[in-house]
Amino acid sequence: MSINKGDKLPDVTLIKPTADGPEKVQSAEYFAGKKVALFSVPGAFTPTCSAKHLPGFVEKADDLKAKGIEEIACTAVNDPFVMKAWNDRDGSEAITMLADGNGDFAQALGLTMDGSGFGLGQRGQRWSMVIDDNTITELNVEDPGAFEKSSAEYMLGQL
Repeated sequence: MSINKGDKLPDVTLIKPTADGPEKVQSAEYFAGKKVALFSVPGAFTPTCSAKHLPGFVEKADDLKAKGIEEIACTAVNDPFVMKAWNDRDGSEAITMLADGNGDFAQALGLTMDGSGFGLGQRGQRWSMVIDDNTITELNVEDPGAFEKSSAEYMLGQL
């Protein structure tokens, strides 16, 4: 069952890439007491994710922060080393990467997809959400293959 607007985030371990190496963070603690724009991509370095999704949040970071977003984060079912390399290449310091290497977060949210047809295995769906102190205040889940309502531009219209 998929998570809904108004629900609390599940508490799972994510991995944040840092200059000192991977750092485990608990989602309930990490998202507590702040307003976060979180978006999920099926995979780092994949075409739509690298050409549109991540760059859109990089480009609109200042606009999102001007509307009350305190942090912008990206999650994917990838390891923290891949997430760091992707952010180094296509992202910016304005984006926090949160690796969900085993897919525990995607599964707890009920937002998984089967990418086996593309050699990706089980992944997280493409979505975005606004989280305010661990509560989902906006949730934008894409239809398979679509990129319309999980963009930074769409989120700006919601804030």
